[in-house]
Order: sequence, then C-alpha cells, then structure tokens
Amino acid sequence: MTPIYTATATAEGGRAGHVRSSEGAVDLALSMPKELGGPGGSGANPEQLFAAGYAACFESALRLVARTQQVPLTRGKITAKVTLGKTEAGAFELGVELRGAFDGLSREQVEKLMHAAHEVCPYSRATRNNIEVKLVAEGG
Repeated sequence: MTPIYTATATAEGGRAGHVRSSEGAVDLALSMPKELGGPGGSGANPEQLFAAGYAACFESALRLVARTQQVPLTRGKITAKVTLGKTEAGAFELGVELRGAFDGLSREQVEKLMHAAHEVCPYSRATRNNIEVKLVAEGG
C-alpha cells in the first residue's frame, strides 16, 4: 500500500474514557451504553464512531461511482447502523446496515449505485468477509 493520508487518534480509558484525534478535530468523551452494562450518557462510543466514518466514506464512494457512471446526484444520504452482538460461541462481533436514499433516483438506481460503491469503499473492502454488511436502498 502506498500511503495517501493517515489519521491518528488516541483513546484513554477505553469505552468509558476519552478519544482525541491528533489535530483535535475529534475530541470526545466516551461512555458505555446501558445495553453493555454502563451508565449511558452523552458520551460517544466506538460503534457510533465507526458508523459515522463508514457512512461518510460510503457516501463519498457512491458519489464517485455516480460521477463515473454519469448519474447526476443531488441531495441524498447514507445512514449506517452498526450493531454489536455476540456469536453462538459468545465472542463479540459487529454487523452493519447501510441505508441509502437520493433525491430523484428510484430504489433500483440507488441499489445499483450502492452495490458498486460497496466494491470501492475502503471501509467495505476492510470489512468484506469479516462482518455482515447489509445494503438497503430507498427511492428518493
């Protein structure tokens, strides 16, 4: 791999601590969700951060694919739902649902773009064959 950009973030205190990126753009308190035995609260958690990153990266990949295919895009969104669960053996694992909707496009058009974006998005490539990623297209 030839590096293009490197992001650096440091966490202290795990799920109940703090995370900060090297340049300070991300500077967040973390809190353990009630569902995981924590107090909940207003702090972020790793699943939220992963969902935010995946949604942003996937939408960028979709917009790149749309430009390449000369499909005009206006307003739209990708929503990522990241679920933390357990396997039958009791190990923790993640699952992702990516839901896309773009104004002026049918569900079928969005679905086609999402499948193409899933092939080029770095997050999708990193998670492929590691976690289940479900793509859900909506008409705009």
